[in-house]
Amino acid sequence: MAGSSFGTIFRVTTWGESHGKGVGVVVDGVPAGLPLSEADIQPWLDRRRPGRNRFATQRMEADQVEILSGVFEGRTTGTPVSMMVRNTDQRSRDYSSIMDVYRPGHADHSFDLKYGFRDYRGGGRSSGRETLARTAAGAIAARVLSSLGVQIHAWVSSVGPVTCDPQRMDFSRVADSPLCMPDPIAEQQASAWLDQCISQQTSSGGTVSCTVSSLPGGIGEPVFDKLDALLGHALFSLGAVKAVEIGDGTLVSGRMGHENNDEYGIDASGKSVKKTNHAGGILGGISDGSDVCIRVSFKPTPSITREQHSLHRDGTVRPISIHGRHDPLIAARACVVVEAMTAITLLDLMMLNMASTMDGLEMFYNKN
Repeated sequence: MAGSSFGTIFRVTTWGESHGKGVGVVVDGVPAGLPLSEADIQPWLDRRRPGRNRFATQRMEADQVEILSGVFEGRTTGTPVSMMVRNTDQRSRDYSSIMDVYRPGHADHSFDLKYGFRDYRGGGRSSGRETLARTAAGAIAARVLSSLGVQIHAWVSSVGPVTCDPQRMDFSRVADSPLCMPDPIAEQQASAWLDQCISQQTSSGGTVSCTVSSLPGGIGEPVFDKLDALLGHALFSLGAVKAVEIGDGTLVSGRMGHENNDEYGIDASGKSVKKTNHAGGILGGISDGSDVCIRVSFKPTPSITREQHSLHRDGTVRPISIHGRHDPLIAARACVVVEAMTAITLLDLMMLNMASTMDGLEMFYNKN
């Protein structure tokens, strides 16, 4: 299988299946000397851990991370950092009834078309459980970025028909919110909406918004490896993502140039600033020093108990009702994954950017 790696210098390779012995990741390019332990990674995994509330799958995994290599006496050595999380609560019997049926909305059929074989136990490599490996790698990337002053924050900005009101948003409550929503009123409405979905044996889509603050200008390459292109690549690689927007996203197609351009001005300190940020902090594929603003749209969880019609491997169409433990909403547990993939992308590009000018090379290698 190709395509399990992402990045150039800071390179992440994930492995494992949803119902195998475990899931893990190898991270190349971690700078030597970074203080790192399992305690630095675990809070990130806890944020995406199943079973935390009634709006998450009740698969009860501890998701305890083990660092297997690349760390000695509490600091990274510059060699690959390998991490593993063991699966302890997989119930493969829940999937025996669908071993020959392609679930609607899942990768079952396309996976079988490609390989002629599939791991039907929860989706195998196509399962959302693979994202915990990315999250562990993203925790390392975010730790490095934080030391450089770069901060990444994601939250759920909409659930089904419910959207957060910017006037009511309090980001201090996101960490303790079951739905990772900064708007308490919207969260109440979203909770009622999800209860309705559950009662109707179905699920809901949602949107995760993410802001990167204090990212230096000049990050990203101007042609194929644009910052927004690689963010799109990273975030679209999450199985449930159907749209990624930067800045004002699709709204720009309905505007005129003078409405959409971010004009410049001078602030009280005499510094040049953009008056608006419709571009979302990226111009020409390169960061412009403003906040990078991202929105990621997640589809509804395809595993639902409501009866649907599905394709059998023998070519017949049959009714199916999917049982097991599944999230009624993907977006809430995906917030930390969005942060992780954003961090991995940014750190890799920042490392590449160190060699983009003679000044950068001379600063690093000049011993005088």
